[in-house]
Amino acid sequence: MSFAWPSALLALLAVPAVLGIAWWSRRRRRRAAVRVASAALVRAALPGRTLWRRRIPAILLVLGLLVLAVGAARPQARVAVPASSTTILLALDVSGSMCSTDVEPNRLTAAEKAAAEFIRAQPGGARIGLVAFAGVAGVLVPPTDDTDALLAALPNLTTSRGTAIGQAILTSVDAIADLDPAVPPTGADVTGRAAGTPYAADVIVVLTDGANTQGVDPQTAAKQAAARGLRVYTIGFGTTRPAPIVCDSSQLGDSAGGPFGGGGGGFGGPFGGRSPLIADDAALKQVAATTGGQFYSAKDAGQLQSALADLPRAITVTHKHLDLAAWFAALGGLLTAAAIGLSLWWNRVRHLPTPP
Repeated sequence: MSFAWPSALLALLAVPAVLGIAWWSRRRRRRAAVRVASAALVRAALPGRTLWRRRIPAILLVLGLLVLAVGAARPQARVAVPASSTTILLALDVSGSMCSTDVEPNRLTAAEKAAAEFIRAQPGGARIGLVAFAGVAGVLVPPTDDTDALLAALPNLTTSRGTAIGQAILTSVDAIADLDPAVPPTGADVTGRAAGTPYAADVIVVLTDGANTQGVDPQTAAKQAAARGLRVYTIGFGTTRPAPIVCDSSQLGDSAGGPFGGGGGGFGGPFGGRSPLIADDAALKQVAATTGGQFYSAKDAGQLQSALADLPRAITVTHKHLDLAAWFAALGGLLTAAAIGLSLWWNRVRHLPTPP
């Protein structure tokens, strides 16, 4: 909990001041003894009170003053709330390895179907953009809430050579910056995000089945996104089992003609000791950790759909400061009123009997 007006906490000093005045007044009354003709009549007039009946009103009053003093400082709580204008950039790998048939009918078709389900499931107000990447990355559909336009673009994905994960992240950052003036583009000089600073509501989702083979290093791109408060969620797709590379004619781009009927990701041999058909989970985990996002591993179409279905609960939530001053004022007022009411009720004077 934080305070908008922390200097107002000085009002807490009023509590010991009130207690001091009460103690001084009580001591003074004890010195001013009054002689009466009949002590029995005085005892009859005074209310019968136990020790707790004398203390409860005082305790409630002190608590009420404490709560009111804290409320004067405008306490605020940081709470998670649904983001009403989230922008989600979905970056899809279209390298030739996405033709692998270890996921039926192939990885690219399964990714298209899962992405379509993800788009249909988004709540109103969320804007989604599509980025396709292989050796280079490009914006396929700028962020929009037009579901039909997004769904129409997915079947047009075609494969190409290479896998530029870092470039896909930077392209997604710029697509968000074009829409959100609070997010600087990649060319701007941005200092690191301060610890404790809330993340932006905008996020990037990277779905890939391989390792970065060219362009900027993914970790370098992740630091650029993190400096802007943009979380990157990564999904490593596909199995580690060798499978034929098969795409239909509508899915083949300039990756066709490679040794497996499809290229991309360095086909024809391992890249840096890694198979181009296997997602670089370690690098994807590092990207997610750097940006405050999360990594998902999807070995088949069902796991991919589950991973995408889990994303809205994380990415469409942001944080804001909720002002609690009104609640503190109400509670403090109730405690004070209860203290006064109990004091008046328990200290009421009973009528003396009429003398004969």
